[in-house]
Amino acid sequence: MPVQLVKRLFTVEEYYQMAEVGILHEDDRIELIEGEIVEMAPISSRHQAQVDRLNRVFSESLGRQRVVIRVQGPVRLGERSEPQPDLALLRPRPDFYADAHPRPEDTLLVVEVAYTSEDYDREIKLPLYARYGIPEVWLTVLAEEVIEVHRKPTPEGYQEVRRVGRGESLSIQAFPDVVLAADEVLG
Repeated sequence: MPVQLVKRLFTVEEYYQMAEVGILHEDDRIELIEGEIVEMAPISSRHQAQVDRLNRVFSESLGRQRVVIRVQGPVRLGERSEPQPDLALLRPRPDFYADAHPRPEDTLLVVEVAYTSEDYDREIKLPLYARYGIPEVWLTVLAEEVIEVHRKPTPEGYQEVRRVGRGESLSIQAFPDVVLAADEVLG
């Protein structure tokens, strides 16, 4: 008789409890995706430089009052997912989300930088963000020097995808008045 394997999926609360008792540590490069604890790839210097560049571009173009810029921090998506996007633009809150991690309704834009993680970002994280209604996701594909802008989320994925390359410009859906040069975003 074949052995039936059953995965044990975790909730966000159980994930936090594992950290509280020392099973997981603050420095672990992990995220909770659909109940599974997933180890994230190490951050290369090129990947980190892109995240830092985006942080500066958004800080300079949006200012302090319009958003909270969260760099490589959690966004809670339901009871079993808490990914850590490379960057998220969040609705401003006086407490900077000290009481709880932001949720989809707090999130204006998520940016994932794809250097060694393109397949994972495209096949796992983008559909997850769409299912939970994150209104806009940028996938910055460093190898191709393009920014994929994903909008109009549905449970089946994003209905609108636009690829923006060097020499072109783009704007954030929540801030159409802010036009960014792709060259500035890509570096």
